[in-house]
Amino acid sequence: MVDQAEQLRNVIKLNPAPKPHARVITVTSGKGGVGKSNTSINLACQFKKLGKRVIILDADFGLANIEIMFGTVPKHNLCDLIYQGKNITDIITWGPMDIGFISGGSGIAGLSNLSSDYLNYIIRNLAKLDAIADIIIIDTGAGISDAVLDFLVASGEILVVATPEPTSITDSYSLLKALNRHPRFSKEDSKIMVIANKVSDLTEGDTMYTKLETVANRYLKLPVSFLGSVPRDRYLEEAVMQQKPVSMQNPNAKSSIAYERIAYLLMDKEYNKSLVKRGMAAFFSHIVSGNKKMG
Repeated sequence: MVDQAEQLRNVIKLNPAPKPHARVITVTSGKGGVGKSNTSINLACQFKKLGKRVIILDADFGLANIEIMFGTVPKHNLCDLIYQGKNITDIITWGPMDIGFISGGSGIAGLSNLSSDYLNYIIRNLAKLDAIADIIIIDTGAGISDAVLDFLVASGEILVVATPEPTSITDSYSLLKALNRHPRFSKEDSKIMVIANKVSDLTEGDTMYTKLETVANRYLKLPVSFLGSVPRDRYLEEAVMQQKPVSMQNPNAKSSIAYERIAYLLMDKEYNKSLVKRGMAAFFSHIVSGNKKMG
């Protein structure tokens, strides 16, 4: 009798992701309220300005931050693909600047119970995202839940958003510690990057990163890199109130320019010379295989 792990491997072999693979960037934070979803949306806008096709997957299950900030209400979500037989194109909502958006719905609980036919269908559909998008941004929930860690260990690029507040730095370290202890996490296959958000000046951002990098290196032997700082900005706050990304609402705002710099750095060939793009099908397969082993 074929075990579940072997069954999954056979499904994946039947459905290789089309090339080129999309680049999957997972945005996370150790606590809520640090601007994680704002970061996801504004980076999506900046990537779009650079000519990239972008899709955001809102994996913050239970909260609808992305759709609220986009001012859109999706008709379908990821659960409709998994459990209702919808096609991947059915569950994509196209928001401002033609940025695609997929609502996570109530999560991916129960994946370990799916049949090979279901897995076959889901992976084949998610593989289509590699043809639709150049970059897929996964906006996770805040904190250290199993669901968040599942997404992080599956990602080749992890972007941690933190503020200079001591509690944010501590919570970010706790997140990195939990990630580092995860049995399926690979330091060699994952790149961890930090954004300092809501800083009063660049020095404050540099100081925050230095504190986090020091403890991550000393106690976890975990390499992290710094993408830069995003300043406190009233224009960003106004844009949030109007349910629009500041990068669209006010491209000349200090926060917009900061997001632009970070997007340029993320696209820099030298910065990404060792980056391996896995694609969305491989990303999801990693999550499912982990849940299968746990089941």
